[in-house]
Amino acid sequence: MVELAADEEDRERTCNSFDLPISKQTQTHHFRALREAGLIWEIDYGNRKGIRLRRSDIDVRFPGLLGILAAEARKPEHANG
Repeated sequence: MVELAADEEDRERTCNSFDLPISKQTQTHHFRALREAGLIWEIDYGNRKGIRLRRSDIDVRFPGLLGILAAEARKPEHANG
């Protein structure tokens, strides 16, 4: 979700575009949990799914959260430790 929050243009992404160190089955579960929590939209194209952050809904429910996540994504790699 950090990558989505950092993208201020709110581009649609595919599930495969995220470099997650987990199995495909775990990724599917992860995106389903985010969708069911109301944090992302999933657009079904048949052979692939698009992912888009529900930015306005999140801003209403959790003011300031996306700004914190976007700032975290901009930190240099060595500062996250």
